[in-house]
Parts: sequence; C-alpha cells; structure tokens
Amino acid sequence: MIEKFAEYSKAPVINAMTDINHPCEILSDMYSLSKIRDDFISDKYLFCGKSGNIGLAWKEASNVMGFDLSQCCRSGYEMDDVPVYHDIKAAIKGKDIICTDSLPASVLNDFREYQITKEVMDLANKNAVLNPCPPFYRGEEVSDDVMQSEYFVGYEFKKNLLVVQQAVMI
Repeated sequence: MIEKFAEYSKAPVINAMTDINHPCEILSDMYSLSKIRDDFISDKYLFCGKSGNIGLAWKEASNVMGFDLSQCCRSGYEMDDVPVYHDIKAAIKGKDIICTDSLPASVLNDFREYQITKEVMDLANKNAVLNPCPPFYRGEEVSDDVMQSEYFVGYEFKKNLLVVQQAVMI
C-alpha cells in the first residue's frame, strides 16, 4: 500500500515502518553505532530472531552498506539469502553487533534457546554491543542480566530516533 501511495503522491513518502521493513529504526541504529564504533561497517552483525521487519531492514542495510550480517533462529524462521545459524553459541562467536527484535507470544517457546544472556554475549568479540529493538522484554529475547551489563546499548541508541527521523524529513 505504501508503494502504491508513493507512486501517486506528489509529496515524498517516508516509510517509517511496515510489516516487511523498518528503515528509520535501522538508520537511527546505524547513526548511533557510528558514534561509538571506529568503523561500524567493518563490524560483524548477528540478528537473532525471526524473519520480520527488523531483520529484513538489517538485511537491506547490509546489502546497501556492505557489512557482514548473519541470522540466528530456529529452523523455519530464516530470512532468504542471509547466512543462518541454529545454535546461538556458535552464531555469536566472532560477532560485534548483536541485534534482536521482540517476539510475538505465538513463537516465544520456539525461541527459548535463542535468548541473549550475558553468558552468551561473553562469547562475542571484545567490545561487542547488544542492540535490541524496542519493545524488548526481559526474560524473552533478552535476559535481565544482559540488560544490566556493559553490552546493552538499547536505551541510549533510542535517544537518536527523533534526530534521525527529523533528518529524514528534512
């Protein structure tokens, strides 16, 4: 619908979020990463979660920007054309940026063994960061201990949402 609307609109149309993409959120995250990383494009990214608007937006950003992205999920939840792991401990090794998305109640049980915990984050590269997309839920896609750790950047990153979305509109 948004593409059809843009086709007939005389004014620019901004995709803030659809079921298959969430570009403004990812632009804000990349801007936030640029503030804390020397070269966030050379970092290795892991998206932990099911195929959906956040994962697909990270995939699109990876295609455009050229950074390395892989996914960790249970079989049946994969994105097309993204390297996938089905073991969280193997997936996180060698990664710098760990991203998650909230999960609908209907799939929570399928993702119990994919929860990002501090123990799991300790397997990532030195100075790795955990960037969950809100709303994020303690005890679901992320554990309480990891949200209290040095890895967690969730709230700080979201402070840039308004600035980045204003820049998009300008």
